[in-house]
Amino acid sequence: MSSFQIPRRRLLALGAASLGSALLGGCDRLSEAPDFQAFLASAESLTYRSQRLLGGGHSMAREFTAADLSPVFKVNGTRVPEGEDYAALVESNFADWRLRVDGLVVKPLELSLADLHALPQRTQITRHDCVEGWSAIGKWTGVPLAAVLERAALLPAARFVVFHCADMYEHALDGNGQYYESIDLIDAFHPQSILALSLNDAPLTVGHGAPLRLRVERQLGYKQAKYVMRIQLTDRLGDIGRGKGGFWPDRGYEWYAGI
Repeated sequence: MSSFQIPRRRLLALGAASLGSALLGGCDRLSEAPDFQAFLASAESLTYRSQRLLGGGHSMAREFTAADLSPVFKVNGTRVPEGEDYAALVESNFADWRLRVDGLVVKPLELSLADLHALPQRTQITRHDCVEGWSAIGKWTGVPLAAVLERAALLPAARFVVFHCADMYEHALDGNGQYYESIDLIDAFHPQSILALSLNDAPLTVGHGAPLRLRVERQLGYKQAKYVMRIQLTDRLGDIGRGKGGFWPDRGYEWYAGI
């Protein structure tokens, strides 16, 4: 009898897609129930600890060849951030854009695109797995996140890296609609975690997050923050956004979306 096996990465992506569909499909009452929230928190903690135990900080996401590139890499999420400030940056071809790096660092930074291009670059061809169930393979080039963090010099108390983005994903009544994401230092210093400047040998388009987006290849697509404007080092996540570590985690998704 033949057997059919789904690769672990794909299985986890499909499971996350099912959860995402349930949450987006109107299961608000369930997702807000204290017992269900506790269940999700315990499951996420188990996933996080298991991933760290089995893979440690050094396991690599699979990399592909140019022959594997997807003919189309879908634009998802925000397509064009709202607001005059971002529109002005696009108009100037991001000449005045600066990446701020601050928080628990010895040396706060403000980096231009020229500054980032002058740092060591890494290219990787990897698969993007979306919580909605689709995937695409793309070629990403950018600065290893570790190189930027080492330049800023982290203070001993730093535990998390928070990425603040230009897009207001929703106009929430509580004012917490700005997109952001966060990762721990293990993923931050992973060699495949990069601040991407290009996709498939071309500068990022606006739809794909120009001028800078995060690629943290061992996690699902919603962790790959686009339009990164600021990187904050912190010892806690509870006082940012709604306190869960990211726009979608604030709305019921797992903070650690490892695959």
